[in-house]
Amino acid sequence: MSTLPGEAGWHGLSQLSMLIRAYNKLVLCCKRNLISMILKNNMIKQHSQKIKIVGASQNNLKDLNLEIPLNKLVVVTGPSGAGKSSLVIDTIYAEGQRRYVQSFSPYARQFLERLEKPVIKELRGLLPAIAIEQANPVRTSRSTVGTMTEIADYLKLLFAKASNLYCDSCGEFIQAETPQYIYNFYTTAVNESNSSDVWTIEFKVTVPKNFSEAEAIQHLMAQGYSRITKIGVDQLSVIQDRFKSKKVERNRFIDAVENAQKLGKGSVSLVLHDEDNKKRKSWSFSSDLNCSTCNRFFKKTTPSMFSFNSAIGACSSCKGFGRVITFDPDLVVPDSSKTLRQGAVKPWQSKSFFECQKDLEEYASLRGIPLDVAWYNLSNEQKRWVLDGENKWDGWSK
Repeated sequence: MSTLPGEAGWHGLSQLSMLIRAYNKLVLCCKRNLISMILKNNMIKQHSQKIKIVGASQNNLKDLNLEIPLNKLVVVTGPSGAGKSSLVIDTIYAEGQRRYVQSFSPYARQFLERLEKPVIKELRGLLPAIAIEQANPVRTSRSTVGTMTEIADYLKLLFAKASNLYCDSCGEFIQAETPQYIYNFYTTAVNESNSSDVWTIEFKVTVPKNFSEAEAIQHLMAQGYSRITKIGVDQLSVIQDRFKSKKVERNRFIDAVENAQKLGKGSVSLVLHDEDNKKRKSWSFSSDLNCSTCNRFFKKTTPSMFSFNSAIGACSSCKGFGRVITFDPDLVVPDSSKTLRQGAVKPWQSKSFFECQKDLEEYASLRGIPLDVAWYNLSNEQKRWVLDGENKWDGWSK
């Protein structure tokens, strides 16, 4: 079948115009449905102030008709098996969840569990619902209000991500100095320098024990580093980049700092030289959390650091329980007028621990502790010997 020149193109344009008209009709229909839904919802909000349930027969409900007012506190009560949960959870809440899922696209719904429609004839005025179900949480000796309500989990995350670290020795603010932070520092400091000054980005290298200094220098030179200076025993200073004031691009500066931190194990120096290439000033930076004043290093904060259920964050004294094992001397010796022989130490006067009373009298005589002197007349050192034992004994307080 032959066609005229341009006939195929004419048919193509005709089909395209038909598709455009169909698309416009679809868009117009969607707009009308959207406007209709908005008007309908507004009418529901304005005129319907109640949830109307018709013919609810879920579980043990028997064709129940009910109206529940909105914006009111409504309590559903009744004996066990009356259908309270069937009405509130399995009907009202379940239908709200089903309608919410139905608003998703077919592509999204395929990844969600299919929700069955409750056995009900009609349900009007239903708003989005949230169900807070009853639960019996497991309580332990470490449980607190924060752990029971899970607020503690959010607080741990907040302190780990949004807190500021300060050195507990000098109070200096500690932060990881990123390449962008160093570049911002440079742009501020370069304004106070002369245009003829020279800046260098340097890092230090410690010579490994299984390498000689010459081998380390040769290895660095093989990577393209030519400005290497010995600054101490097994310590080398390497220049990563060198440039004049106000004549360096940001990308070049950032790349140089990143490479210097990588080979310098996080540490890098920004050095200012004068016209004669003599060092005028130097600034040290580190990508680690360390205090330059106290030369202390800190670990990166994690949520486990703020958890008393973790060995990392638990108190070293109470181990996270909030209690420590100790004793009350007034309960051990309630009557200070008694002597050791008369039974001043009350816990040792029972049949179970009377053997300890005999040991006390025997060893007190060997150590020169008087047995027939009232407890309140004993010296502090003698009382300490009775309560804590000798220094060689690993007691409860050690």
